[in-house]
Amino acid sequence: MRVITVANQKGGVGKTTTAINLGTALAAVGRRVLIMDCDAQGNASTGLGVEPGARDKSTYDVLVGEGTMREAILPTKVPNLDIIPGDENLAGVETMLHNDPRKNFKLKEAFEVFRATGDVYDTVLIDCPPSLSTVTVNAMVAANAVLVPLQCEFLAMEGLSQILRTIELVRSGLNPNLEVQGVVLTMYDKRNNLSDQVANEVRTYLGSKVYQTVIPRNVRLSEAPSFGLPAILYDHKCTGSEAYIMLAQELMQRERERAAA
Repeated sequence: MRVITVANQKGGVGKTTTAINLGTALAAVGRRVLIMDCDAQGNASTGLGVEPGARDKSTYDVLVGEGTMREAILPTKVPNLDIIPGDENLAGVETMLHNDPRKNFKLKEAFEVFRATGDVYDTVLIDCPPSLSTVTVNAMVAANAVLVPLQCEFLAMEGLSQILRTIELVRSGLNPNLEVQGVVLTMYDKRNNLSDQVANEVRTYLGSKVYQTVIPRNVRLSEAPSFGLPAILYDHKCTGSEAYIMLAQELMQRERERAAA
């Protein structure tokens, strides 16, 4: 079971959109996928059609020890894709775990219990909140790798340097095996010279860590969550959906190369 945290400390960069649609594309080729919604807004849950009233157990319960991962898992409309929903209670995790010396390892411990049950997933995608919080640190400590969505906009490099520093801090003190799985450029607008400038800067800075696939600005990607569907189900022929299908193919190729190495 490969655990990939989708994270960036900046908001509005496409973390949730990436988690939902990448997970859907992986599920479409037969991989068993679990999305863990770690954002108090619960947008990944809403975007996959999970109503607030159906979230009996959430990531919050897993983090504070009031439920197991197995108890919190819900099916989605997408075959092979399940979710552990998020809810507003996640905003209180910082307070609940403040004095706990193991506060950064709660999610890792939950994954260890989950793995011990035997029936696990091929890929877990953890959708993080847009902040460096206890929840985000837990997600990185529990993960094998971090996937960083990065918008092709002004100040993108500043956001990138922040998240890379955070990953390095977690790796040096809490999870020495944490990798940068890759950086995916989002909100790319081919009509805008700034998008090309940002993409070129990031590729110069990080080289092969940056995915060749770029995610374009696309109205269908924005519309789909309001229907409780991933864009790939809402309109599989739109440019955004096609890009996430290509991203999934590229991710699987990277994972095969990593395993072979």
